[in-house]
Amino acid sequence: MAWRGTTTIADRVFACLPYLLPIIDGLVFGSFLLRQFPFLQLLLLPLQPVLIVYGSLGQLGQLLVFFALFIFVVRNEKISHFIRFNTMQAILLDIVIFLCSILIRILTQIPNTGFAIETIANTIFLGIVAAVVYSVAQSLLGRYAEIPAISDAVYMQVR
Repeated sequence: MAWRGTTTIADRVFACLPYLLPIIDGLVFGSFLLRQFPFLQLLLLPLQPVLIVYGSLGQLGQLLVFFALFIFVVRNEKISHFIRFNTMQAILLDIVIFLCSILIRILTQIPNTGFAIETIANTIFLGIVAAVVYSVAQSLLGRYAEIPAISDAVYMQVR
């Protein structure tokens, strides 16, 4: 949906960049899948420089990146609505990842849940990858990616 006006090529590219945050944070859930299918790791090679830089920030630096995106991009009305929408959507996907990590931590406390944890982690990983790929594809086309519940929350945050 492009009801806020047309988007430039630069807007489309910048709208894709925040989706690096949920894909990188979601990789922890992909460890089981990536171990079972090592050839999938080849798809992650282009992310390697970003992974190194983001990993070197530590938890405090990663938290600062999270809040910097919210404060300096989402709340900055001088930036196009398209970029702010996609940034907020990436932030909400990252919050979903955080909540899922809490679920996994709780499940690890229960004995004999290894298979369930692996299944849930694979499902979370594939869901995040699907949401990010869909959102990036829509952004490159200049469209707003509509993810149920997430996009509704984004529209409430981004004016």
